[in-house]
Amino acid sequence: MLEFSYLKKLKALNLSSNDFSSSMELQELKDLINLELLNLAQNSFSGPIPVEAFCEMKNLRELDLSENQFVGHLPLCLGSLKKLQVLDLSSNQFSGNIPSSFIGLESLEYISLSDNNFTGILSLHPLTNLTKLKKNLRLVDLSSNKLSGDVPTWLLENNTQLEALLLQNNSFTIFQMPTTIIVHNNLQLLDFSTNDIGGLFPDNIGRLLPHLVHLNSSNNGLQGNFPSSMGEMKNISFLDLSYNNFSGKLPKSFFAGCFSLKYLKLSHNRFSGNVPPRETNLTSLDVLRLDNNLFTGEIGVGLLSSNATLSILDMSNNLLTGEIPSWISNLSILEVLLLSDNHLEGTVPPSLGNMSVSFLDLSGNLFSGAIPSYVGHYLRFLFLQDNNFTGPIPNTLVERRVQILDLRNNELSGSIPEFVITDLEDPPQLGILLLRGNSLVGSIPRQLCNMRTIRILDLSHNKLNGSIPSCLYNLSFDLGVAEEDTNIYVELDHNPTSLRLEYYKSTFVVEKLVVDYTTYHEIAINFATKQRYDSYTGGSEFNEGILGYMYGMDLSSNELSGVIPEELGNLTRVRALNLSRNLLSGSIPSSFSNLKDIESLDLSYNKLHGSIPQQLTSVISLAVFDVSYNNLSGMVPQGRQFNTFDKNSYMGNPLLCGLPTNISCDQATERSEEEDNGGGEEDDQVVDMLVFYYSTGSTYLTALICILLLMCFDCPWRRSLLRLIDAFIVSVKTMFP
Repeated sequence: MLEFSYLKKLKALNLSSNDFSSSMELQELKDLINLELLNLAQNSFSGPIPVEAFCEMKNLRELDLSENQFVGHLPLCLGSLKKLQVLDLSSNQFSGNIPSSFIGLESLEYISLSDNNFTGILSLHPLTNLTKLKKNLRLVDLSSNKLSGDVPTWLLENNTQLEALLLQNNSFTIFQMPTTIIVHNNLQLLDFSTNDIGGLFPDNIGRLLPHLVHLNSSNNGLQGNFPSSMGEMKNISFLDLSYNNFSGKLPKSFFAGCFSLKYLKLSHNRFSGNVPPRETNLTSLDVLRLDNNLFTGEIGVGLLSSNATLSILDMSNNLLTGEIPSWISNLSILEVLLLSDNHLEGTVPPSLGNMSVSFLDLSGNLFSGAIPSYVGHYLRFLFLQDNNFTGPIPNTLVERRVQILDLRNNELSGSIPEFVITDLEDPPQLGILLLRGNSLVGSIPRQLCNMRTIRILDLSHNKLNGSIPSCLYNLSFDLGVAEEDTNIYVELDHNPTSLRLEYYKSTFVVEKLVVDYTTYHEIAINFATKQRYDSYTGGSEFNEGILGYMYGMDLSSNELSGVIPEELGNLTRVRALNLSRNLLSGSIPSSFSNLKDIESLDLSYNKLHGSIPQQLTSVISLAVFDVSYNNLSGMVPQGRQFNTFDKNSYMGNPLLCGLPTNISCDQATERSEEEDNGGGEEDDQVVDMLVFYYSTGSTYLTALICILLLMCFDCPWRRSLLRLIDAFIVSVKTMFP
């Protein structure tokens, strides 16, 4: 940078988006005393800000040091830059308090200190005395720090030019509107989400801030009723009050007055009453999320029947009753319909198949009847679990687009369908198939082997029989898919309109508010692994989630028989394999040693025999291993993970020996020999007793037959015998008169 020191008359210098790293080089800028615009953003400068580099630039109007690695406290001399209008120090590692010398920044219009480590209650205190500053400020961004205490009311009190106030991701505890009654006509963006703010929400916010376009107060502890004054916000387009403690009914004035609203999220509160009244004016809604509240009654026609722009409707986890209304098919571009965990009943309307819905969740209700054979060409995610559906599973249910099919815990019958696959070169993209807890019978169809993208397969707790298809090894569990592609979350963006406001513009800064109405829905899949029934969640835009790394197969609690196919050892990415509580026989495949990622292997309650393969000790990821209640024999393998399994893993196998069974292998051998010998003696005894029974029975039977035959002939000795018998009877009678 040495060459810049000779440019004494230089007024604007833009070195942004390079790879400068040495803060010492900034010392060479101190002679540019006429500089008005300096942009060093998006470099790799580190360490404290060099005081000499900037404090003599008395003519600076814009200073942008954002997206570097500066650390430490802000230098006091920055407060001497009286002409400074734009100060952007965002995305660094500054800490401590804002210097009291900032009182001198009387021309400041734009200040961004976001994404740093400023802490404490006093960090904003020096700004509270800036009487001139309060009239010029147009943007204040203090988001993503560690600031606490009250949100300073002076920011809104007399500062009528303020257009954007960003305070999210801090630790503020109180937010109040100013006591001085003044209408702010310029404030369009207010975000104090993800703080620790409690208490009542200001009821006069709609009257004092009537021109707000974006209001986000989510992830706090706000209480009380929905502010009725919000009905006066005619320009509000984005409103998010989710994850608070609001309660009560929603006012009619809100639904009548906020006709510009495109995004409304009231999730995770305690709002109650019927879903919005018939008289509404929210005809521009793109996204409506009312989930996890206490709404009751039927799905109201007033809010939705004439809304042609709605693409996302989430009313899950409420107390709704009745049936899915037929008019819902009028929502022609509806992409996401989430009605899970209510008390809805009846059948699924066939008209849903004519819609553009890609995500349908009706789980946890009281729906009954048959599953419609056609639920839409655009469908990607279908959740119908925990209902009362009956009948067979339609073989047309899995179209090419379907990625998740969850039909667990219903009353479905028949066999697993041979899903129609019209093009083997372009098979369905089914990744998760969950059929647990039904009454399915028959064998596992070999057509499942063609669905190679399956990563979780749960057929447990049915009445399936026959053998396990050896071709199931074709389920590669996404083998070959890059790790960055394994994250599962749903980006709901059928109609991704955005809020765009250009609320500050300068030479280097063109600050546009771009709020993308794209929303995300976290998927949760319940699957048994490690002998627990856990919920595996997909990621979101904020977190990665673990569902994308879960691969499992559960065929337990059926009537499957035959041997375990050796080919299952090719499921190299599987993390959980459960074949327990079946009628499987044969030995444990040694190929299971190829399951390098497996964490849970359950083969209990079968008829397996032979020894436990020593090769399994090479599987170092194995955390749960259960072969109890089989007919296994020999020494239990030792070493590595097998040293961590207790005797419960081997119970019900009396011929297993070694740790941790507490049976020595000598004793096991003697027991085996005794059982062999004892078995021979018992067999001899059984044979002797059978001969005795047969001979005795035949003797008595022969004698009886002979006597009967003799009695049939009339001969002298027969008559003599009968006279003797009569005489004996007479004598007996005389003895006992």
